[in-house]
Amino acid sequence: MVFLPSLDSLPQGEDVKPFTPGKAKEIVMSLQQPAVFCNMAGDWPALHWNVKYLSAVLDGKTIQFRLGLKTVDLGETEDVRWSDFGFPGRSGRESTLWIGSEGANTPCHLDSYGCNLVLQVQGRKRWHLFPPGDTSFLYPTRIPYEESSIFSKVNVTNPDLKCFPEFRNTTAHVVTLSPGQVLFVPRHWWHYVESIDPITVSINSWIELDADHEARVEEAITRMLVCALKSAENPGDGDVWLNPTEVEATSHEINLQYLNEAVSAYFRCQKPSLSERARASSTAAEPRTSTSCKRKRGEADCEPEGCRLLTHESGFSAFKAEKSQEIPFGPHLIQVLPQPQETSLMGAAAVESDGGDLLHENEGGHLGKLHCTRKRLVMSNDHETPAHQMDADGSPNASQRALSTNDLLDCLVNPRVISLVARLLLERTRV
Repeated sequence: MVFLPSLDSLPQGEDVKPFTPGKAKEIVMSLQQPAVFCNMAGDWPALHWNVKYLSAVLDGKTIQFRLGLKTVDLGETEDVRWSDFGFPGRSGRESTLWIGSEGANTPCHLDSYGCNLVLQVQGRKRWHLFPPGDTSFLYPTRIPYEESSIFSKVNVTNPDLKCFPEFRNTTAHVVTLSPGQVLFVPRHWWHYVESIDPITVSINSWIELDADHEARVEEAITRMLVCALKSAENPGDGDVWLNPTEVEATSHEINLQYLNEAVSAYFRCQKPSLSERARASSTAAEPRTSTSCKRKRGEADCEPEGCRLLTHESGFSAFKAEKSQEIPFGPHLIQVLPQPQETSLMGAAAVESDGGDLLHENEGGHLGKLHCTRKRLVMSNDHETPAHQMDADGSPNASQRALSTNDLLDCLVNPRVISLVARLLLERTRV
């Protein structure tokens, strides 16, 4: 049996910085698995952002809390110092504040864009993480729809293995994050997060990557398909398909404009790459590095941070080329290890389900990414049963339920399908 190290027992020195900003960034941009940084944020003023402090700071101020709109900026004083991780200029303005109560949770999902750094400020949170290779075992869905979030249909803490048998093949990595510790979540790692103390406060920042340019094209295609099909449904069906974080369903014209802008942005950042690769290949003595490191800030209207940072999927990272050292795991950088399969499936419910394809109920509620329970399609008695759903004697086939728009969307906007469509579309558009 594999046991996670006790993070609470590790030293939390206030001024000790075991990694320089350059080394910390090298680790972040090279890591392919989740890990916890210790002793990197002990002197951050943001560690004083407990509920009492925030109550005083926000007293009398109006905040659109669930939407996360930054009507009040808590980062002007540089209380949040992501520069310690090699990202100068990134502070509270580029961060999100999360406050929860015991049992509050975020359903299992992956973020389409970037990688993630999370500072725990008050209380503890338990993270269940799954690698990108587990995607098909987690039964991905885009209903409820929220841009950049792909949800899992499975209640990962109490899975229904009759409805989701492939979940047995997942590899869960579980860690409890304590105050002062910073969790690194690599690109496209699934995560379910739950507050396990009466009050929890945490701060995160999503780090942009080169791969985000293609991901934006994929998200634009997904938005077009979801909005087109779901908007065509009868509103009286009562299927609440938009996540509360999405204000409204956008029109086809707006979605098409968004798609074209995403494709244009992708090619603006690719053109410098192609020319620089040609120059690099013509100079045999020059080591091959990621072209994103060479681009000038603001060139071709690329997003500066996104164009400068290395993609985790790059096979020729400049960091790896310059320093092919192993990741320095130890007391200051803790691996989030996989759980034994028998442990991760403890409590799994092999019970009959009346829906099977519903996102699990969020009993504790949560602040931030939300979800709505999907209602099953109900067929009225006067609807004719299609021939393929009839038994040999002409009676309806009781073992086969009618397909819904959501079933179709689960196939059309499956991450593997959307990735293929995006690449075909970009190839078609390439000049």
